Amino acid sequence: MSETVIKFGILGCADIARKKAAKFAADHGFPPGTQAYGSYDAVLDHLEVDAVYLPLPTSLHAKWAVLATQKKKHLILEKPVAVDVAEFDKIVEACVASSTARMKEFISDGRAFGKLRAMHTCFTFAADPVFLENDIRVKPDLDALGALGDAGWYCIWAILWGSDYELPRTMTTSRGPLFNKAGVILSCGASLDWEDGRVATFHCSFLSHLTMDITAVGMKGTLHVQDFIIPFQESEASFSVASESGFDGKPAEHLFSTSLPQEAMMVKEFSSLVGAIKAKGSHPEMRWPIISRKTQLVIDAVKLSIERRFEPVEILG
Repeated sequence: MSETVIKFGILGCADIARKKAAKFAADHGFPPGTQAYGSYDAVLDHLEVDAVYLPLPTSLHAKWAVLATQKKKHLILEKPVAVDVAEFDKIVEACVASSTARMKEFISDGRAFGKLRAMHTCFTFAADPVFLENDIRVKPDLDALGALGDAGWYCIWAILWGSDYELPRTMTTSRGPLFNKAGVILSCGASLDWEDGRVATFHCSFLSHLTMDITAVGMKGTLHVQDFIIPFQESEASFSVASESGFDGKPAEHLFSTSLPQEAMMVKEFSSLVGAIKAKGSHPEMRWPIISRKTQLVIDAVKLSIERRFEPVEILG
């Protein structure tokens, strides 16, 4: 049986010209027959386009995501999905209407890891002056969530992953967040807690040395990851674990190789889901929208805690 081919459209920069798009396709080895468009609408109106990737500023996500689903296109959206959970729900509602690993084994092991007690995540990088002045992630009318929406999204997702996507009871933003002159977050952190006593913290920033860490602490073991965003080596990734080792124990490192980078794996998985819908009439996979919505809820709570001068905020799913 022949493999279902999924044709992608990319909605890029708002000021992109047709000639610029054609040059980009040629420079990056796009297959023959790749078509350059002069507008976003032209991409969405093309009947042969099955799916679209939207690497647009967050403030434009709701408009173009909804239009894409109305045109029966499947979506890959950049994070953060929306500026708040209300816009997130509009996007998912439109998608529904159109019908369009080993680390986990360790922290789920009651004997080796035990019950999860704490998680700490950090994603920071030192942005250069050009980024801090001109990047869309520091513009209040484009990506108003700043470092929280860009780097903090990963940290919050990782914490939820460790807790089987159970939302925390409350969240409190750490004091001392940093903003640019336009009021966009450049650095912030928060603490989260659950009914059973679990706790978590995260820190995200555009102003600190590159750090991409996860530490998960159980009653019997500990998990460490040092490159959970972008692996230091594209073809491999690693993490270390320790279980009831004491002061003289050395963590065991686990190394995994892959023939494809994570971005290609994402497109492969997405294409498989879209192919199942096209060829077999399968229903859209709702797991990822549910996870993304929970992440968005925590993002909203962080903003609200800052507005309330670092008071705890209850998170309601």
